[in-house]
Amino acid sequence: MNQLTVNQARQPESIGQQVQLSGWIRTRRDSKAGFSFLELNDGSSLGNIQIIADGDLPNYESEIKRLSAGCSVTVEGVVQESGGKGQATEIHAASLTRHGWADPEKYPLQKKRHSFEKLREWAHLRPRTNAFGAVMRVRNRICRSIHDFFQEEGFLWVHTPIITASDCEGAGEMFRVSTIDPANPPRNKQGDIDYARDFFGRASYLTVSGQLEAEIYATALSKVYTFGPTFRAENSNTSRHLAEFWMVEPEVAFNDLEDNMALAERFLKRIVTDVLADCSEDIDFFQERIDKTTAGRLQQLATSDFQRVSYTDAIEVLEKSGQEFEHPVVWGIDLQSEHERFLTEQHYQTPVILHDYPRGIKPFYMKVNDDNDSRPGADRRTVRAMDVLAPGVGEIIGGSERESRLEVLEERMREQDLDLDEYWWYRELREFGTVPHAGFGLGLERMVQFVTGMANIRDAIPFPRTPGNADF
Repeated sequence: MNQLTVNQARQPESIGQQVQLSGWIRTRRDSKAGFSFLELNDGSSLGNIQIIADGDLPNYESEIKRLSAGCSVTVEGVVQESGGKGQATEIHAASLTRHGWADPEKYPLQKKRHSFEKLREWAHLRPRTNAFGAVMRVRNRICRSIHDFFQEEGFLWVHTPIITASDCEGAGEMFRVSTIDPANPPRNKQGDIDYARDFFGRASYLTVSGQLEAEIYATALSKVYTFGPTFRAENSNTSRHLAEFWMVEPEVAFNDLEDNMALAERFLKRIVTDVLADCSEDIDFFQERIDKTTAGRLQQLATSDFQRVSYTDAIEVLEKSGQEFEHPVVWGIDLQSEHERFLTEQHYQTPVILHDYPRGIKPFYMKVNDDNDSRPGADRRTVRAMDVLAPGVGEIIGGSERESRLEVLEERMREQDLDLDEYWWYRELREFGTVPHAGFGLGLERMVQFVTGMANIRDAIPFPRTPGNADF
């Protein structure tokens, strides 16, 4: 007897096999002829498999006719060709073992559709719904594609620390890691909390990015990537922000901005191509139930050439668009989602890579261009930054060529009021065999949003962490 998943048993090549399946009941329908139709799902696919349970099974009256949505069972039987519409196979049960009941009076996931907001309250049960099962299968496929892509391109996966003393973005929105008793903290002579007496001997935080540590390994191993959880203590309750999210960050020695843009385009196309090939049933579901543009958007990204546009040219396009934006457009602003979506969805109608941003809105580590605007009063120096914008979500990748000149790096750090001594090791990378290098970051949940069409990023991660919410 073969132990199969529901997805395997649904395939025509399984016909004739004696199999065992385990999963959860979705529906039960009793026939007047003395048998029951059961729909079984185990999470391996969007679709269920139909189980035909005859009335002569020994536990038919005592258990099978009491089964309801959420009950867990194991079924043994023969896979047969199905005469039903929309299904290739069905199983005629030789035996059915019930493992757990789910009282229909109490089980929350009934036939009616629940809002995604409501389902977040049931994060322990929402994976059993069609939508969230599909999201997690797609998320899994994306993660596998990320590793496949970089491994095949000769990258090494580097595990960068989750606990760190450095702030990659210089924004200060970090979660502190401490063993100090908040009711009785040690104080220094100035009356401030003395973090020198904390566990790590200094103030420490949850990481916002593994980039700086990845640069260490790129300057020794040439091509590396990080992939792990990152954290932002940003008090933002929007559909685009999480306090805990996953990032993949490649870093490549001897790459410049052009190489970086080419890598990012190749990377995104690989992910989308894999998802279209392996998750077609789930993509059809998102197309039908979540976002009618899903399939077309993915096909477009997989097959089109990304438009490369300088920040300055993009500002000119926006200024001449005639659109009334909520956030006024002027050179030097940090582009908002409405600007990014106009560029990708209306003007260029394709994914766009914006590059060469104003230095004043970008972090200290981005390489400075030699492009000062000579007009009186103008300051338009830019850095070798890039953002990949995708239709439907806006920015999906952010990256840059890194500043490899020590004197320029230190100037930028002073501009942003950073303590140079705190970054002594990062500065030394520019003293000992410095090289041009570049990298970028992709937020996994943003990518899941793009692929699935889910409107809220809280529905792209198993257990969302947001201000005031750390349940489950």
